[in-house]
Amino acid sequence: MKKVTIALIGAGSRGMESYGSYALQNSYELEFVAVAEINSGRRAKFQQLHNLPAERVFADWRELLSQPKLADAVLICTQDRMHFEPAMAALQAGYHVLLEKPMSPDPAECVKMGAYAAEVGRVFSICHVLRFTSFFSTLKRLLDEGAIGRLISIEHSENVAYWHYAHSYVRGNWRNTALSSPMILAKSCHDMDILLWLADANCTRLSSFGTLTHFKLENAPPGAPMRCTDGCPAAHTCAYYAPKFYLTGKDGWPASVVSVDTSRQALMKALEEGPYGRCVYHCDNDVVDHQVVNLQFDNDVTAAFTMCAFTDDVTRKIKLMGTKGEMWGTMARDTNQIEVNEFGTGTHKVYTLSNEGGPQGHGGGDFGIIRDFLRLVRSEGRETGLTAAATSVQSHLLAFAAEEARLKHSVIEMDEYGRRWGFERLVANEI
Repeated sequence: MKKVTIALIGAGSRGMESYGSYALQNSYELEFVAVAEINSGRRAKFQQLHNLPAERVFADWRELLSQPKLADAVLICTQDRMHFEPAMAALQAGYHVLLEKPMSPDPAECVKMGAYAAEVGRVFSICHVLRFTSFFSTLKRLLDEGAIGRLISIEHSENVAYWHYAHSYVRGNWRNTALSSPMILAKSCHDMDILLWLADANCTRLSSFGTLTHFKLENAPPGAPMRCTDGCPAAHTCAYYAPKFYLTGKDGWPASVVSVDTSRQALMKALEEGPYGRCVYHCDNDVVDHQVVNLQFDNDVTAAFTMCAFTDDVTRKIKLMGTKGEMWGTMARDTNQIEVNEFGTGTHKVYTLSNEGGPQGHGGGDFGIIRDFLRLVRSEGRETGLTAAATSVQSHLLAFAAEEARLKHSVIEMDEYGRRWGFERLVANEI
């Protein structure tokens, strides 16, 4: 098995902890040989973990990509609005590319990246990691085997969890559409992709509703200051009190996002000065805290998707209804289970699945996407993957269309919407 070399652009939580940890555990498969990261603390930590020489460590991705080709591939884990330029530059420099989702907050940029990757013949995969989980891959296999007959309808929900939402979408990097991307794209383009995959057809039309309801100034406790650390009178009763969130003694996510140094003293200083110590009712957030999307596919399958911040734990729950039976399951942080009922016979089957990769590994999907990308790189693009550009752009367009439908209170016709952004040309080029 040929070892694949990768240069990392963006050593944040995803690059450092998810994909970087896979390399450390499977050094015979891949090796990170260079890094570009603007944050000096994260840059130094990644350099130390992967034993990188100083000449392979950069503060800016432009410096890395200006060097003679350093690796087989580039993994881009920067913020949402910092994907397009490094992805295009890496493809132009001869690298295969694995790009974190969402591809871009701009649908035109998504199409351009996909088209250019096809033009230059590089592997260009998007981190739609749910396709590689044991949970969703089992659902897909059972559907393809006819376990419930012809699929008719899907109910799918993403339970974000109140604490995760507050961390990432109120205080964190994805709190504001202008700074990152809409919630349906930043968090739920995974789910649009899964619905497209399970329905196994093109979406013809969709509608969407949702608002930011709770995390607003008018819902702040009386006397709540701008920061939790400034003597909040609701410190003992507020579910979102920052020190309770982050000063837990655990040095992994989410504390590792607040500060590279996860000692209590360093974390407290970060809460007093940085974004994660702010009162959740005094932030510059504007993304929705609940949203629904209804979709119809060209094989008559219908789907209803719900994203909600107000749950206790991070789970995805799904129910698939077919002509011969029904199938439902929960993908959770610790256990994943699928149940199948067959009409008429009373047959009931239960599938209990592993959760490889730990609680932050998307049920094994983080490791699965890396393995698939390595396979594609070794084949020099001769083999195909589950998250090729045209496929990923299509699911991204569902998220963009859902946001437009929400804002305009309209039903979006997807053929027309795709033509607006030139999607049909991308599909033609890939084929």
